[in-house]
Amino acid sequence: MYRHSLRKRVAFAFAMCVAVLSVAWGIAFFAAIRLSEDRVLTQQLQRAADSYPFLASNLRAYNNVSSLPESLREWAQTNPDEGLYEFESEELHVAVLSIENEKPPAGKDQRHAFVVFDVAGIEAASSEDWWLLLVISGVVGTLGTFGFALGVVVMRKAVAPVAQLAKAVAAIDLEHLSAEDYKRIESGRFGDDEVGVLAETIEKTLERISAFVERERYFTDSASHELRTPITVITGALELLEQSKLLETDVKALDRVRRATLDMKTTIEMFLCLARETDDGLYDEQFLVMPLVSKAIDQQRYLLSRKLVDVDIDELATPKVSGHPQAFSIAVNNLVRNAFEHTLDGQGPITIRIKEHELLVTNQVNGDADEQHTPNEASSHGYGLGLGIVQRLCERNGWSFSLLADEKSVVARLSW
Repeated sequence: MYRHSLRKRVAFAFAMCVAVLSVAWGIAFFAAIRLSEDRVLTQQLQRAADSYPFLASNLRAYNNVSSLPESLREWAQTNPDEGLYEFESEELHVAVLSIENEKPPAGKDQRHAFVVFDVAGIEAASSEDWWLLLVISGVVGTLGTFGFALGVVVMRKAVAPVAQLAKAVAAIDLEHLSAEDYKRIESGRFGDDEVGVLAETIEKTLERISAFVERERYFTDSASHELRTPITVITGALELLEQSKLLETDVKALDRVRRATLDMKTTIEMFLCLARETDDGLYDEQFLVMPLVSKAIDQQRYLLSRKLVDVDIDELATPKVSGHPQAFSIAVNNLVRNAFEHTLDGQGPITIRIKEHELLVTNQVNGDADEQHTPNEASSHGYGLGLGIVQRLCERNGWSFSLLADEKSVVARLSW
């Protein structure tokens, strides 16, 4: 249970890292300064001890140039300005002062005094400088590594609830949701901060989705039985009627009932196929295309009973398709039905071409049909009521569907 919001925890973690690193750097710099001071004092004291009982003085004052050490006389004669100067080769530091109480003679420059500080034996040797630089670099690198590690640990601690939530969500298989999957989130353990709100929202959303999936499964199982039973009863009654003596008008009516029953059965199977979330492995089944095409033509042949239209089947290959055979049969039935319905008398032939990776259903159109169904309308709204369902069935099985219409023909293309 977290008492503070994620924003506050991240800000606190960042502030703590900055504070710890600032303290560490401050201690390091303070230690370096104290070490330098101790070293200078120790070196001076050691030099005095070495010259005992005569105490050597490192600081000396000079009133004129001639009294300066020989190595500095040439430089002093150039009349340098006031300030501090360093001579590394001689290991000397020189302060140049102006003597204000004494006026220089006419025609002469301002007089200067010199304070010379001999640092020989006090300053560290070059080799010691390199060792000191190496030590400082090591300290800086250690502090940097410590700061990085501290930042990683603290930030990981701060965003731990987000990582836990992501792990819980990743463990859920969204393709096969069960009624208990939402309980894996356990939103109560995330508190009432931003992460807790997000976890609770995800949990409630998954709960609703799981409930919907369960309702869908129950509905499709019930509907599959309840809707198919009347169709089966009607089909059985039609078979009994066919065995009795009927008038010609009654036979025609019986044919219409049979076709309507077949259409209703196809529609029920089509919608149940789209509604099912689970497929029981049927979407990986291998099946031949030609038998399903022949079956669709036979079922829809009655639509051409009063039309002088031929149906040409061009079987260029005998392909096998992987997917749901019932879904493929429904899609082919829709395409064949649309072609038969929208082809007028004497406006054939209707061509069905089977290739290795596609099925083409082509029907001719006249000027009136072209006015009613332009290519744009055919592409966007479908040349018949079932093409939207065909599109969904193809997407479900990994197939592709397209409809091409021009002034002379409409071509429905189903590829796999």
